[in-house]
Amino acid sequence: MSTENNRLGARSYQPQYKELLQAVFKHEAYFRDFFGGEIEALDGVQHNENAFYVKTSDIPVVVRGYDTDADTAMGSGTANSTRFGERTEIIYQDTPVPYTWDWAYHEGIDRHTVNNNLDAAVADRLELQAQAKVDEFNAHHSEFISENAGETLELISLDADGVLALFNELSVYFTNQRTIGARVANVAPQIYNIIVDHPATTIEKRSSANIDDNTIVKFKGFEIQELPEDAFQEGEVIYAYVKNVGKAFTGINTARTIESEDFDGVALQGAGKAGEFILDDNKVAVVKVEGNLDDDEGNGVEG
Repeated sequence: MSTENNRLGARSYQPQYKELLQAVFKHEAYFRDFFGGEIEALDGVQHNENAFYVKTSDIPVVVRGYDTDADTAMGSGTANSTRFGERTEIIYQDTPVPYTWDWAYHEGIDRHTVNNNLDAAVADRLELQAQAKVDEFNAHHSEFISENAGETLELISLDADGVLALFNELSVYFTNQRTIGARVANVAPQIYNIIVDHPATTIEKRSSANIDDNTIVKFKGFEIQELPEDAFQEGEVIYAYVKNVGKAFTGINTARTIESEDFDGVALQGAGKAGEFILDDNKVAVVKVEGNLDDDEGNGVEG
């Protein structure tokens, strides 16, 4: 109730904002499947450099044959040898995952001018702030994917032949890397339309393309998702990856309303930290594609 709020110096909305942020992220974050479909949100965190620690091990798996020699683990080798070969000790390291960027908001709701119930206005603004923060996440996640791509490919020509050749190259790359999991390709609108209109996406070839709705589910083994041009870093037009290779997180330091001394109302304030993480071994499952979307003649970047 707004009358209850009048008797309090401040009211915390951290749990509510956390739920709003996670709900909006699941529906509106461009690269949510890259991060397992959700963002890990912690409320009530203090200023800290690290969000959490992950257990990792950089010891490679060693493939050996089973030794059946008569004097290995038997005969003269009893108690001083093994048929399994040398034993490798597995030790997992605690790898710190730091916050890498900050976010904040600061708004004022004056009872004389808001023209709405105070609590309703707070709830509405918290939801809109959650949506705005997801826009910030989209920008940072795009940059993160670009910076951590294990491979960079070139779209030679912005036409049906060029797009088909590019996706064949992507298919070969992911297969040779022995990646496991669902493959996704986020593509710019021009490339998306070429895929939907592509001669290879026909009913005869049992394609999922629907020209009436301008939709397509998969192309050459990749789930296709259309994103606006500004979702990509400059000069990049496709991000292809295996789902769930990274982790996105945010820590909410505060989300509150506090009575203002400057006007008859409350200040709506929030602040937090955020970051992203991917194991070095998983970077091979991330590919960015560079290309030119502005060439009227259909020629892309030369490889």
